[in-house]
Amino acid sequence: MINKEKLKKRAMDILSLDSHPGHISAGFAVGVFISFCPFFGLHTTLALVAAFILRINKITCITGTWVNTPLTMAPVFIASYEIGEFILGRTPQKLVIGHLNLKHCLELLESHGLPILIGTSLIGFFAAIISYAVLYCLIVRFRRGNEAQSYLTREMEETGEELK
Repeated sequence: MINKEKLKKRAMDILSLDSHPGHISAGFAVGVFISFCPFFGLHTTLALVAAFILRINKITCITGTWVNTPLTMAPVFIASYEIGEFILGRTPQKLVIGHLNLKHCLELLESHGLPILIGTSLIGFFAAIISYAVLYCLIVRFRRGNEAQSYLTREMEETGEELK
């Protein structure tokens, strides 16, 4: 069951991180993009690697990978395949998702890999852009209510400085 208090505390922790709102939002957006990639089981590892390479917030990047949950993966996977086939100008075949385990996913990628990768990339890209904008606005709005964080945010935006 979802623990609402724990979820609320985690959201408050992210909103009050001591970093520029753009830096926090960029980390989350990259994590959201990664959450839509078809490499199940590797999302956290990919998020950490991306966070180190891109020098973005590691906490928010990992948190962003939790956007696409096991409940939403199958519909997103099917939609991604159909979008990819549409872009390639082909008629989608019936895509059967039996189990979300590594063996089955590798078989699907072998037979339908290109359209799935195209579709997941597009869905992930648009989800990342939307999540960046929403989180940035939430952070700025949250910080307006806190005098110290509001001052810190204004100072970072004026100087272009990002705290590590």
